Amino acid sequence: MDPVTRLGVVGCGLMGSGIAEVAALGGLDVRIAEATHDAVEAGRRRITASLDRGVRRGRLSEERRDQALAGLSFTHDLSDLADRRFVVEAVAENRDIKTDVLRALDKVVEDPAAILATNTSSIPVVDLAVVTERPAQVVGMHFFNPVPVQRLVEVIPALTTSQETVRRTRDFAGQLGKQVIQAPDRSGFVVNALLVPYLLSAVRMVESGGALPDDIDQGMELGCAHPMGPLRLLDLIGLDTAQAVAESMYEEFKEPLYAPPALLRRMVAAGHLGRKTGRGFYTYDA
Repeated sequence: MDPVTRLGVVGCGLMGSGIAEVAALGGLDVRIAEATHDAVEAGRRRITASLDRGVRRGRLSEERRDQALAGLSFTHDLSDLADRRFVVEAVAENRDIKTDVLRALDKVVEDPAAILATNTSSIPVVDLAVVTERPAQVVGMHFFNPVPVQRLVEVIPALTTSQETVRRTRDFAGQLGKQVIQAPDRSGFVVNALLVPYLLSAVRMVESGGALPDDIDQGMELGCAHPMGPLRLLDLIGLDTAQAVAESMYEEFKEPLYAPPALLRRMVAAGHLGRKTGRGFYTYDA
């Protein structure tokens, strides 16, 4: 198969906008679908601001930024993705929402060989693939935040995914300059299966009064050479996303180390979701 030239992205939050930005910088024709006008405008501003930062920091020329912006288009209608050869779903980490999106994409994307990739970080891919009429073309493609910076992509084949789909997905990740690891189709895959228990342990340490957030983070940054401590990382990921991932993993394995601590649940209920709301374990400028 030829390299991907026409990409569809569903969702323009932190992950969707990052995927779209990287693809547009790679010269692809990228069409982004969002549910509302406000969501489209927020996504457009997010991508533009990220590209502008690249120019200010000397990583991008103004010409390359402008070419990337010219390669982006936006829509409220999933049927406008009908001509795409590859579509990445990057909506909220919610099984019902992702199921609805993939079922709708299956109906509107015209090429029967087109790949539908889900950017889930924890939901077993087979559960999403079987709601479509093309389960052999559904695959997990887990990007990491922030997408323009993080090089890794986990490719997760379901039991139903064809080897040709896996090959084409790995090739597409290579087009975007990403490094691929292949992960098993089990909740959490490789990275989150190791990372989430660590993050939740840090929350439990705060919850029990064992240590303050800044002391925990400095301990892991200075003592273990981590680039970011676990609580700052949770604020970056989004506490709601972390809770959803933990719940998915606990649902599958029933291991106590995957269960979201009460403190995490209460912070999410209060709307203290981290950087995106200005308050999590730390406070941030709006």
